[in-house]
Amino acid sequence: MNDESDVLVEYYAPWCGHCKALAPEYLKAAEQLATQGVKNVVLAKVDSTANEIEGVSVQGYPTIKFYPAHNKGSPVDFDGERNADGIVKWLKEHAKHAEWPAEAPLVDEL
Repeated sequence: MNDESDVLVEYYAPWCGHCKALAPEYLKAAEQLATQGVKNVVLAKVDSTANEIEGVSVQGYPTIKFYPAHNKGSPVDFDGERNADGIVKWLKEHAKHAEWPAEAPLVDEL
């Protein structure tokens, strides 16, 4: 949880069907950010059945929380579309410390 980066964390369960459906979209979003050279944004996953994170309440799977740079104590619940483009679009609106390349296309435009 580097304080300089905006961090999006997916809390999942390996047996969860919704988590399995989200996995390739979450990976596509991460690949798009890497391919486009977006800096100061991290996408992470935590197996909530094997790890307990202090201060994180997971009521259902998957739970996705955004931890803004310089404000990790105030996570924001992700409420965007659960596909690669929706994740990237949501991050563009919320990741205030990210370094976005000019006119980075969404996944469907690649």
